Amino acid sequence: MRIPFLLLLTLLSQTALAQRAAELTTLLKRHGVPGMQVVYTKGKTVEAYNLGVREAGTKQPVTATTTFEAASLGKEMLAYVALRLLDRHLLDLDKPLLQYAAYPRLQGQPRAARITARMALAHTAGLPNWSENPTGPGWQASALALKYAPDSCWNYSGEGYTFLQKTLEHITGKPLETLATEEIFKPLGLKNSSFKWRESFATTASAGHDSVGKPAPIDHFTEPNAGFSLYSTATDYSRFLQALRTGEGLQPATALLLRTAATPANPCGQPATATDPYIDWACGVGLATTSRGLAQWQWGDNGNFKGFFMTLPGQQESLLIFTNSANGPKLVEEVLTLFFGAGEYRATQWLRE
Repeated sequence: MRIPFLLLLTLLSQTALAQRAAELTTLLKRHGVPGMQVVYTKGKTVEAYNLGVREAGTKQPVTATTTFEAASLGKEMLAYVALRLLDRHLLDLDKPLLQYAAYPRLQGQPRAARITARMALAHTAGLPNWSENPTGPGWQASALALKYAPDSCWNYSGEGYTFLQKTLEHITGKPLETLATEEIFKPLGLKNSSFKWRESFATTASAGHDSVGKPAPIDHFTEPNAGFSLYSTATDYSRFLQALRTGEGLQPATALLLRTAATPANPCGQPATATDPYIDWACGVGLATTSRGLAQWQWGDNGNFKGFFMTLPGQQESLLIFTNSANGPKLVEEVLTLFFGAGEYRATQWLRE
């Protein structure tokens, strides 16, 4: 009996998917990660994997609708909103942010008058990552001091993104959640994403886990912050990732800003010889020169939730990983190789160093 060709292709595809799922499950166990969502795209082909459990010691499976903390991956969404506003001539990337609105936390910091949206997006504003724990009760009113001269070097900064967020909210008269809903969630059909806690997440949320596998409840962020408070699913975020990769919803010249280096990622306080020639930063996303061409990338770290994405715009590919564990970074390189193939992807090595 001859098997029809299309049926044979389907069977082969199902076998390949099952094999990848088995390999991912092996990685979860090897690295002590209770649960994970992975979405890989190539052109119009989408592979989604939902593996492990929402909480160690239970039988609650991770599904496509399980809610994860996306952490710093929210920064790319703020960057996309900023670029949408740029296209509507509501934002000038090179106009000092303090010319749009005062930011009381920077009072007494004369150098802050130079900080622009472009600097905030590229992490060259001279600000620290956080002045103190941003989930603490006093953070919103805490004084914010520059660590470095604006536009002098690269220093990863959640504070810079918060400053930009507050500026965009002032320009539009809309809070971040409304901006994200209007510019991203609704246009792209992201029904399970929010920058603040929803009661509906209680039935879908994953717990987070520390490095020894101890579970802790997901955080309930009530104040939207682009630097860390995004809740999402990998299915939702991957839809956004395609817009980031292709520039959907942006003017062509604006979309190019997401694939063009705004600054070399030359860390502040380190000699120029320490600069990695393969890593740069665009207006809102990391760039890496890989063995398969230019890549966009970013990591997310909320302690017990770790995430990572990489796109290969020239190859029409993307890979997104959400994990509910502090051990998540341990498997990223192996997952990259599983989907993208053997090669030099640079970003994971740069993070380790």
